[in-house]
Amino acid sequence: LKDARQKFRSVLVEATVKLDELLKKIGKAVEDSKPYWEARRVARQAQLEAQRATQDFQRATEVLRAAKETISLAEQRLLEDDKRQFDSAWQEMLNHATQRVMEAEQTKTRSELVHKETAAKYNAAMGRMKQLEKKLKRAINKSKPYFELKAKYYVQLEQLKKTVDDLQAKLALAKGEYKTALKNLEMISDEIHERRRSTAMGPRGCGVGAEGSDASVEDLSASKAESDAIS
Repeated sequence: LKDARQKFRSVLVEATVKLDELLKKIGKAVEDSKPYWEARRVARQAQLEAQRATQDFQRATEVLRAAKETISLAEQRLLEDDKRQFDSAWQEMLNHATQRVMEAEQTKTRSELVHKETAAKYNAAMGRMKQLEKKLKRAINKSKPYFELKAKYYVQLEQLKKTVDDLQAKLALAKGEYKTALKNLEMISDEIHERRRSTAMGPRGCGVGAEGSDASVEDLSASKAESDAIS
């Protein structure tokens, strides 16, 4: 993670220095052409949104077609077989297919509306960009190296930032696992100490065990002495 952060900072400093050098070299054209490059960025974003909306609309149309085809086939089979009873199972299947058609039609309507809106937004953005391109053609051509280099560094820095974010997430996960492992080790250690303490204490006797043991030895010695005297 430290290496990734250092790499990001290094590229950021490099980009700042190089862009500042180009800015001094190109001069006023960079500032004059900014509206065009911003309009170009907006147009590109609108294009991507329009493409996604087109794909969504195409999927919705295909789902609707498949749902209608299911109902058509079911109705055709019923008509072909005069003996077939229109039982509850067939009714349920047709109801389900009809529900799918209704949902698909609603989805298609929504996606079609979004598709029209995004297409209009894209066309407006492209129109704005074309107008600025004609108006600021000279400044655009002169400032093009600056904005191309800026875009290149932007992509590189975005990739490095993603690497940093991914490593930060992995580090947070690893810290969590490490903390859990430490808690588990602490529990195991406490359990081992408790077992050792219980083993060292051993079974407890009744009364003062040491004195009782000495008394028993003395009694045995006295009895032996009396036995020897009698003998």
